[in-house]
Amino acid sequence: MDFFVDGLNGILWNYVLVYGLLGAGLYFTIRLGAPQFRHFGEMLRVITAAPSTDKRGITPFQALTVSLASRVGTGNLAGVAVALTLGGPGAIFWMWMVALVGMATAYSESTLAQLYKVTTKNGDFRGGPAFYISKGLNAPWAGAMFSVCLILSFGLIFVAVQSNSIAEALNGAFGIEKLWVGLGIAVGAAIVIFGGIKAIARVAEILVPFMAGGYLLIAIIVMVLNISEVPGLLWLIVSSALGLQEAAGGVAGGVMAAMLNGIKRGLFSNEAGMGSAPNIAAVATPSPHHPSSQGLVQAFGCFVDTILVCTATALLILLSGVIDGEITGMQLTQSALDVHLGPVGMYFIAIAIIFFAFTSILGNYSYAENAMVFLGLEGQVPISILRAACLAMVVWGALQTVATVFNFADAAMGLMAVINLTAILLLSGTVYRLTKDYFAQRKAGQEPTFVLEEFEGATDGISDKIWNEDAPTA
Repeated sequence: MDFFVDGLNGILWNYVLVYGLLGAGLYFTIRLGAPQFRHFGEMLRVITAAPSTDKRGITPFQALTVSLASRVGTGNLAGVAVALTLGGPGAIFWMWMVALVGMATAYSESTLAQLYKVTTKNGDFRGGPAFYISKGLNAPWAGAMFSVCLILSFGLIFVAVQSNSIAEALNGAFGIEKLWVGLGIAVGAAIVIFGGIKAIARVAEILVPFMAGGYLLIAIIVMVLNISEVPGLLWLIVSSALGLQEAAGGVAGGVMAAMLNGIKRGLFSNEAGMGSAPNIAAVATPSPHHPSSQGLVQAFGCFVDTILVCTATALLILLSGVIDGEITGMQLTQSALDVHLGPVGMYFIAIAIIFFAFTSILGNYSYAENAMVFLGLEGQVPISILRAACLAMVVWGALQTVATVFNFADAAMGLMAVINLTAILLLSGTVYRLTKDYFAQRKAGQEPTFVLEEFEGATDGISDKIWNEDAPTA
């Protein structure tokens, strides 16, 4: 089984997804007229817009923080260190490039998730890739396959991986037994997830800005104290990526090593095209009342994850001068903080891991609960079983080495991404028409509002109640 899973992961992550995700990002960037560059200001505007009066969903800002809770995890600390070790400083440049084109993919999938969302029996919004695959492409079987992969990877295995990171950090920094760490995380997570997705959103909108803001503040302080070195390091990143200064990378393989490792870590970090963030994007009540507005919000999430947080980690490591090829991952990031902060660095990293990983557990679980709705398992008993299984995996993950099971999660997430990429490319015409409609209204000085009866594209599977009768004023 290990041989089969490793082989599948090798094909998916070394060939299909590297080129597929990058190609999709370039395709949407070109077809949509580079909205991530031309309309960056609009992203900020919709995030800060007054929430809608429609309470069936969460606010756009809450949706952003939940998606960031999932995106910004231990990979932003350890994954960047791995990219630097294997690909040199140039790998960071390719992480930037992946994030910048990935913003267009993130916009597209979340826009579709908004368009095809539904209202549950309880009156709440739900949606995501499974819904637009089923309704937009008339392929419910593919939506079901996507949902199962999502539940297995994000709802169960990835929460164990994050729990393991917290247990390792607290055990190493404070000597706390891993069992007690696992039980503590499970209790904390239970308090939140048993309140449902809206409770997760309320917690995320407090924890995520504090978490990301605190980490970025430390990075800014370190950069200010070493400001004379920062321009040189930024040039090192760019020149190493383009082959202008390969020797400075200190890495075998030069440009290709930088490109491959940067692309892989970037794709894994920002999750654009994976089909994860659209699950929470669909739960939001958009403001303005148009599917594209929530797509813009989630595109900004890619920017925060990679351009801000991953870059902060990279500069902290490069400024420390601790890259020697002998240590990598979290140990390298920790060593860098030890240089900058002294003994406090180890404790700072441990605390950062707690916040990064705990919020990832909450965000990942919310995606799984959304997938349960698509499968028709939204009753109290099935959802309670999912929550119990998730919490059990939290405890298990704190105690076990999760490398093998992590490979299974990679395979499940890889299949998710293949299904999702195929769907959004087939539905790209719908994304194009929505984008054109949104910015035409904005150009005319109007507040963009989507009215289903006036939409030029196919309307099968789109809720007329959500997009016509119940169109609220923000």
